[in-house]
Amino acid sequence: MFAIVRTGGKQYRVAAGDKIAVEKLPGEAGDKVALDDVLFAGKDGKSAATKGLSVAAEIIAQERGEKVIVFKKKRRHNYRRKQGHRQSLTLLKILAVGDSKAPKAEKKAAAPKKEAAPKKADEKKAETKKAAPKKEAAAKKPAAKKAPAKKAAPKKAAAKKKDS
Repeated sequence: MFAIVRTGGKQYRVAAGDKIAVEKLPGEAGDKVALDDVLFAGKDGKSAATKGLSVAAEIIAQERGEKVIVFKKKRRHNYRRKQGHRQSLTLLKILAVGDSKAPKAEKKAAAPKKEAAPKKADEKKAETKKAAPKKEAAAKKPAAKKAPAKKAAPKKAAAKKKDS
């Protein structure tokens, strides 16, 4: 099974056993990380559901990328600026795709059952609130709209006569 995950503003295609370098993530070497932002998943050439899907990974190392040189120049103006940059990266080893978050999704499904009792009290409040606006709506009658008045055609300016 493979998945396309988003982390650090970039997207990566991953499968179990892959090693990838991503934008810096908090943690030390050996820590476990879950990538929850799964955009697409596939298995045996068919797409799979991504709801509740997670990718389990392990941090291998925290590193810095290669140095990138930024050089700016404007010709004939004696303007030159040179700057370097090294991006902080995290090396990840993908442990599993989709296996780690399935039990957590079942726990979330059990939680709304506990909230069923408080909803009954909320329903009574909602009924009293809903009843008042219905009475007001019945009292108001929609007023008939008047047809828009036609605008008078602009008058032509009369030519002025000269006395001379």
